[in-house]
Amino acid sequence: MRARKAVIPAAGLGTRFLPATKSSPKEMLPVVDKPAIQYVVEEAATAGLEDVLMVTGRGKRALEDHFDHAIELERQLAAAGKEDLLAAVRAVSQLAAVHYVRQGQPLGLGHAVGCARHHVGNEPFAVLLGDDLIGMEERLLSQMVELADRSARTVVAVMEFDDAELDRYGVIDGPPDPEQPGVYHVNDMIEKPGRANAPSNLCIIGRYVLTPDIFGHISRTKPGRGGEIQLTDAMRAQCAEEPIRAVRFDGARYDIGTKQDYLRATIEIAAQRPDLGPEFRDFLSDFVERL
Repeated sequence: MRARKAVIPAAGLGTRFLPATKSSPKEMLPVVDKPAIQYVVEEAATAGLEDVLMVTGRGKRALEDHFDHAIELERQLAAAGKEDLLAAVRAVSQLAAVHYVRQGQPLGLGHAVGCARHHVGNEPFAVLLGDDLIGMEERLLSQMVELADRSARTVVAVMEFDDAELDRYGVIDGPPDPEQPGVYHVNDMIEKPGRANAPSNLCIIGRYVLTPDIFGHISRTKPGRGGEIQLTDAMRAQCAEEPIRAVRFDGARYDIGTKQDYLRATIEIAAQRPDLGPEFRDFLSDFVERL
């Protein structure tokens, strides 16, 4: 069965962006003129995943408001003849059927995904981390959905990282598929192993297409470091039964949970926009010359 639903964990506190996230969810931080979470939902919709479940927590009401209809705002824009803005506002609420469930305690990514069990049911589904923005022209998620459909196995996205970064990600172990360039058969993975213990330099980034048996593995996964239930541990159990798949990604990706990548995403996306890019690129050229 082809994946039809997407799950977006969005319960984190965003402490690295305090004080900006003191009263506003980190997912609502703007990247140019859209909140970060909107890019993620747009990516899901582009891949054909038009049923989206957000796993939220306290203080996340702004997410629900953003993807809901804003009747009063729409009336004001219509009365003012601001048709372009009206179309942009209406488009947000029409991206997907967005649902919400609370993660009562911050018990890790595995626990957050487990909260989606009743909504997802017995079918494959995608997981998109809101901190990871993928370039607007990339087809990563679509490729993953197609591979999961063909293989009937969980699929993860991986990128190659420097040795110094191997203590920040889950790292896969497994051979490349001889018939599918860029695809790997994963027989093991290690969470944040560091250079000395890493089986490769291919690290898992925030895109997954999971088969529904993951929920059983999550329920049997014991809490690890910090008392959290790691999704990596549940996927390791899947690997032990039969290798899962990984898709190597070499395109544009921004970890906007870090300030450096948040700034990079804002600049690069603005520079690529046809309505902003030409003038903004001229500004950047002049700015760099003045440094």
